[in-house]
Amino acid sequence: MSLYVIDDHPLMRDAISTVLRRLRPGTEVVELESVGALEPAVTKHGEPTLICLDLNLPDARGVSGVRELTSRYANVPMAVISGSPAEDFEELCIECGADVYIEKSAGVSEIGAALRALLTADAGFEQLEAVDEKLSKRQKQLIIMLDRGLSNREIAEELGISEHTVKVHLWRLFRRLNVKSRTQTLHYARTYGLLG
Repeated sequence: MSLYVIDDHPLMRDAISTVLRRLRPGTEVVELESVGALEPAVTKHGEPTLICLDLNLPDARGVSGVRELTSRYANVPMAVISGSPAEDFEELCIECGADVYIEKSAGVSEIGAALRALLTADAGFEQLEAVDEKLSKRQKQLIIMLDRGLSNREIAEELGISEHTVKVHLWRLFRRLNVKSRTQTLHYARTYGLLG
């Protein structure tokens, strides 16, 4: 199993790879410049445990790379790490199957936190029974804030954390509930009485 970093900027690719090597010492980190280079690399280095993907590559623009890789590796966590503002692409990337969207302008510690969350999430997200004890206090808090219609920025301000940390918490909540969006989270919460 290997961690794959696909970015055509050598400096960025190296920075992300360094973060991954710190998070997972001894795990092979494979650096690639294009989406097309992934298949031959998988043959040589093994199946991906995680894919970190830039949006603008020589052979993929916008979400085309996300679509292509999530169709081939549906169960592999994917972090899109892009220079484009989150408001331009985040929602679309998540809809296409990416697990988290990280702006390149985020600091190393924030990028590391998001990648750590992807690497340490439970491998098997079995369907939850309707037992809210399986949710952390923070996750229950997030559901209430989603129900109030708060944006990520508003949640961050209210909790005194960064907007990026909010995204990581939401990602973990979605994985925990086996849902893909805020709307599905609220539907689940109402169905199982998590909103009181």
